[in-house]
Amino acid sequence: MADSPFTDAELHAYLDEAAAPERIAAIEAALRDDDELRERLATLVSGRDAGLHSLGEVWRRNRLTCPSREQLGSHLLGVLPEAHADYVRFHLEVVDCRWCNANVEDLRERHEQSAETGTTRRRGKYFESSVGRLSDCG
Repeated sequence: MADSPFTDAELHAYLDEAAAPERIAAIEAALRDDDELRERLATLVSGRDAGLHSLGEVWRRNRLTCPSREQLGSHLLGVLPEAHADYVRFHLEVVDCRWCNANVEDLRERHEQSAETGTTRRRGKYFESSVGRLSDCG
């Protein structure tokens, strides 16, 4: 382990898919060639399966610092109190939480789809409400 470029925390993040994509790729590449690293990872998995958890691991795995989806939506709408908005911005931009950023992206896409669908529905209602009411100008 002294020679390993990966800490146990990084390997746990890898198992939780919480590490940065570049770090996950580096760990996967190293796992292909390093028997000792594979054994370390297996030991970490065994410890998890046996119920050996640190407070930090429980905190990270359950994403206790992550804002709720509702809070992320409120952040996108700009309606959070300033202190809470600052925290959400920090969590998204500095911590770069993959789950929360994925949630924000999903919320943005849904909002865009909803806006497009809403415009189409309104147009349809306008046309339906005017059928038979416009005179033929021919």
